[in-house]
Amino acid sequence: MNDVIYMDNNATTKVAPDVLAAMLPYFSELYGNPSSMHRFGGQVGRALVKAREQVAELLGADTEEIIFTSCGTESDSTAILSAVRANPDKHHIVTTRVEHPAVKNLATSLRNLTGHKYRVTSLGVDNEGMLDLDEYRKALSDDTAIVSVMWANNETGVIFPIAEMAAMAKEEGILFHTDAVQAVGKIPINLRELEVNFLSLSGHKLHAPKGVGVLYVKKGTPYAPFMIGGHQERGRRGGTENTASIVGLGKACELAGAWMSLENSKVRKLRDKLEEGLLASIPNSILNGHKTSRLPNTCNISFEYIEGEAILLHMDQYNICASSGSACTSGSLEPSHVMRAMGVPFTAAHGSIRFSLSVFNTEDEVDLVLEKMPAIIAGLREMSPFWQNRDKG
Repeated sequence: MNDVIYMDNNATTKVAPDVLAAMLPYFSELYGNPSSMHRFGGQVGRALVKAREQVAELLGADTEEIIFTSCGTESDSTAILSAVRANPDKHHIVTTRVEHPAVKNLATSLRNLTGHKYRVTSLGVDNEGMLDLDEYRKALSDDTAIVSVMWANNETGVIFPIAEMAAMAKEEGILFHTDAVQAVGKIPINLRELEVNFLSLSGHKLHAPKGVGVLYVKKGTPYAPFMIGGHQERGRRGGTENTASIVGLGKACELAGAWMSLENSKVRKLRDKLEEGLLASIPNSILNGHKTSRLPNTCNISFEYIEGEAILLHMDQYNICASSGSACTSGSLEPSHVMRAMGVPFTAAHGSIRFSLSVFNTEDEVDLVLEKMPAIIAGLREMSPFWQNRDKG
């Protein structure tokens, strides 16, 4: 499918050619164990040191604050469970109604599996997907073990005020975690300037391979490992390191730093052209999410009175890839929990499509999507009884 038009980059990204090239030697000639004492393994260990430096540089962190994991989900679980273990006398977790399932479902599991020993406050959002900081401040208490709030929403791209929220938590002596899987590489991050204790990222969201992630743990933060085993990652995450993927992640972070200006110029321009064109050419289409406080690559549009799955199937006939909600919740007939939290009307919530672009997208691709989408939507609406009866109350 060389002619694929890939606009589902919040689900996963293409491995960048330079990332693949950096990884390949570690599948063949450089196959030593990075923990080995001999020189053959030592050169692999030095590659991990370099990758850790590359990740730390992108995040504005120190290398000893970087722990390599298998994915963003592992990083999320490690941060939250570590905070709970570090605060055994605290039984309250603050999060949001629009978190990724990696956080949302873990918080629910902690509550249910402990007989509601843990209380979970899930903050609401307004119809633009924005949080209320007054509501947030009121939710914090002496019993709060951790706050976990995503940096940017995976479905709408809405950016949350993490700097302010982390500072508020710090004032109350509460640990703060952010799932920054969608934000890293798209917007500037400098953790030395923030009161964030834990940050999660995932390689396959920024042109590295699947199966590798990072957990940032701020110096001085109490920490309990989730993966217990050997001495790897300074005893903070057992298991032989996934060397080739870690090297790829390091290179991807280096590229992300170099491409940040492209994300906020070229990619934003393409996103805006796509968004404005769809909203102008297709009636009863609605932008989901804040107009400006949003990642430069993401737009989520609801096409009223039709199903998102049907839209995607028709788009697929033209090799156009997008998403209906999060990839981790696909297959469900229920509207996205993010759309429900935002109060998107039932007539629109089922027809929400997320377009998420990258530096590899082109203007020609955007033009083709703008050419095909109006007919796709019109054709589906002709078959929809909801569309036919829309004015009958």
